[in-house]
Amino acid sequence: MRTGNPFLRESSFGSRQSFSGELMTANGTVNKAAFLIVIVFAAGVFGWSITGSSYGIGFLAMLGGLVFALITSFKPNVAPITSPIYAILQGIFLGSLCKVLEASYPGIARQAVIGTVTIFMVMMFLYRSGIIKVTDKLRSIVIACTIGIALAYFISFIMSFFTSSTLFNVGGALGIGISLFVIAVAAFNLLLDFDYIERSESHGAPKYMEWYFAFSLLVTLVWLYIEMIRLLTRLRSE
Repeated sequence: MRTGNPFLRESSFGSRQSFSGELMTANGTVNKAAFLIVIVFAAGVFGWSITGSSYGIGFLAMLGGLVFALITSFKPNVAPITSPIYAILQGIFLGSLCKVLEASYPGIARQAVIGTVTIFMVMMFLYRSGIIKVTDKLRSIVIACTIGIALAYFISFIMSFFTSSTLFNVGGALGIGISLFVIAVAAFNLLLDFDYIERSESHGAPKYMEWYFAFSLLVTLVWLYIEMIRLLTRLRSE
């Protein structure tokens, strides 16, 4: 989740920016995103293999991933170093989480992957075909919803220390509805990612921004995958 493009916030939109080094390209970003996804899968296999009946190691990896995500978000120029580390930690976390959930919900990891990939392809088609255009109004709505969800996550995390019932672990139709809403917002964040990549390329963003946008795409995909798992567990529990 992000609240905007750090490059576009700081640059002029009148002409391409001039940098002494190479400029980013959309193809370069796609290649780096694919590389990070491969890292996540490899680290996921490792996380799966070292996890027993609980995912304590996965929880630690999740916290470490959050730290590196924050570093990358505030310092995009270090993304070539921090984004692969983030991918490793998130892979371990997801592998550990899925290993534990598979005991109660066989096949859930595979189903979540299929769901995530399907949503990604659909959103890519909608963006490329121009069926959905990323306007300032749409961008503002998606960012506002994303910030609201982030605050709800934080509040639920604090509440979890005092009660077992929080906004994101309710069951029934309400819980399913919440999951569907969050998945929809995550999906629309993919549109913002695609738009930021294209606009930054056209305005001459520096080469390291390829890693930043690859990281940004990965953050959205990981978020989407986790919410798919949450939805599937709720549907199977009904």
